Amino acid sequence: MEEYNIEPVANDYNDESIVHLEDMEHIRLRPGMYIGKLGDGSSHDDGIYVLIKEVIDNSIDEFTSGFGKRINVKIDFGERRVSIRDFGRGIPLGKIIEAVNKLNTGAKYDSKVFQKSVGLNGVGTKAVNALSSYFKVMAVRDGQCRIAEFCEGKLTSDSGIIRSSEENGTMVEFIPDNKLFGNYHFVNEYVERRIWNYAYLNKGLTLYFNDRRYYSKNGLLDLLEHNMDGEGLYPIVHIKEGDFECAFTHVNGQNSDYYYSFVNGQHTTEGGTHQSAFREAFARVTRDFFKKDYEPAVFRQGLVCALCVRIQEPVFEAQTKTKLGSTHLAPNNADGTNDSPFLKTYVLDILKRHLDNYLHINTATAEAMLQKINQNEKERKEIAGIKKVARESSKKASLNNRKLRDCHIHYNSNHERRLETTIFITEGDSASGSITKSRDVATQAVFSLRGKPRNIMKIQKVDVYKNEELNLLHNALDIDESIDNLRYNNVVIATDADVDGMHIRLLLLTFFLRFYPELIRNGHVYILQTPLFRVRNKQKTTYCYTDEERIEAIKTTSNAEITRFKGLGEISPDEFKNFIGKDMRLDPVILHKDFDIKGVLTFYMGDNSMERREFIMDNLRVEDDESIVVA
Repeated sequence: MEEYNIEPVANDYNDESIVHLEDMEHIRLRPGMYIGKLGDGSSHDDGIYVLIKEVIDNSIDEFTSGFGKRINVKIDFGERRVSIRDFGRGIPLGKIIEAVNKLNTGAKYDSKVFQKSVGLNGVGTKAVNALSSYFKVMAVRDGQCRIAEFCEGKLTSDSGIIRSSEENGTMVEFIPDNKLFGNYHFVNEYVERRIWNYAYLNKGLTLYFNDRRYYSKNGLLDLLEHNMDGEGLYPIVHIKEGDFECAFTHVNGQNSDYYYSFVNGQHTTEGGTHQSAFREAFARVTRDFFKKDYEPAVFRQGLVCALCVRIQEPVFEAQTKTKLGSTHLAPNNADGTNDSPFLKTYVLDILKRHLDNYLHINTATAEAMLQKINQNEKERKEIAGIKKVARESSKKASLNNRKLRDCHIHYNSNHERRLETTIFITEGDSASGSITKSRDVATQAVFSLRGKPRNIMKIQKVDVYKNEELNLLHNALDIDESIDNLRYNNVVIATDADVDGMHIRLLLLTFFLRFYPELIRNGHVYILQTPLFRVRNKQKTTYCYTDEERIEAIKTTSNAEITRFKGLGEISPDEFKNFIGKDMRLDPVILHKDFDIKGVLTFYMGDNSMERREFIMDNLRVEDDESIVVA
């Protein structure tokens, strides 16, 4: 294990070292405290999407309070300008400036005004303002309006209170600051996914994203139907009572249980106490109903569930609100006591009533569920013995072959840099050697493949444990038992940009899609883009990722020396630092809503070689220069 090199610093800690920062200055200096991480938009949890979420959350709070049934979201992808307009009550005009640029200022502290709000700390819109090169807020209330504009959190114009004929509500427009976010871009699919979630969770709300309408009639039932891979083993069970809603079914091929979980409309991608309460309650109720003394995981394996609870003043584990920490439906009393129900008890009581009754009435569903549970138990016993031997083997292989060069911080830790944690999956010693010497040992790990991994289309999960390469890989990621244990936020496939490299990419993606689709569905898998060419002279060096970039670089570089990188191993460690640092180019692997995993994998990775050959030949076209390009 590599260690930190700690260098002594000059002894200049004195009165001048104590600095006071204004609210906006502090957000700009420490953005990670407010939005998790910056990023360039390649990752679904990058800061630019958190900015959008923070503004929409305020509009959602208006809707759930009974004001405004429509929210308009527009993004100009060229200008990177975001506009969000709701039709609620509008920010009180006299406090509009304080509401968007003074921390610890807002109506969410008054639980009588916002009973079950997402935003509680008076931070969200202030962070958007501080981290934007341009920010505009307009509030309309009963024929009066006020508009304020800001730059980097500093007020640049204020219209004062003026007359207006517009509908009541609030409009926020902003452009994230490229001095902080770099050459960022918005990925349409990431934004659309968030918009859909708002629609699923707020019955009666209509959202428009770039003039396309998003509306859900059946809430979480729609969410599950629209996002589930293949057919459920029985009709989706939909339970709703008070502040609790869930929809679930079992599917084949799922390694563990998988959740779309929410609190007050906030997508808790890392779960929390509400998700734990459901998992425990589901296993307990089904175990009692079927009178089977299996391990709890056996009842949940293959379960796909959408879950939402609404509670007063929820406690999240970070400003980005991805994991719930609350244990009760309401906060503690002033004296520290709490007379509101335990979240765990509340969820268990609801499932006891509704699920138990449902299974008694719907015998076909009960039979299908029992069949799946018994199948899970059979597989568990079969795999248990193999896993014991395989794990010992993987430990020895890992030590002897040094396949994994680990990092110091992991995604499943509480470290503030956890969202930066990355593992590069490379092929061969030369490529992994260059990355290993260039990486940030705090957050970047390297896993080295030996040749091409096996095509897993025709094998079962039990065979993964028998294959040393695949067994080592999923043990390195720590996703064998559950994706909740994932050690790295970003799983990056780093292969050569040639035919062999592309084949390895496909084999790895097949492995993840077949056995761990939630890894891709949750936005953890990426493809590393490295330059194909280096164009340089004595004055400058330009790295080119496409032929078009190479041609453009040659035009502007006199006496250019052109190098074609044939593989990652040919890039020196000093150069590699440019490609896996803050300007790293990652292509996200995104599962579209209507993506047929089984069908696509069968066609591209199955035994139908003649069918694939015909497809390739039918989709080739010949350019004028007689080079062959895949259409």
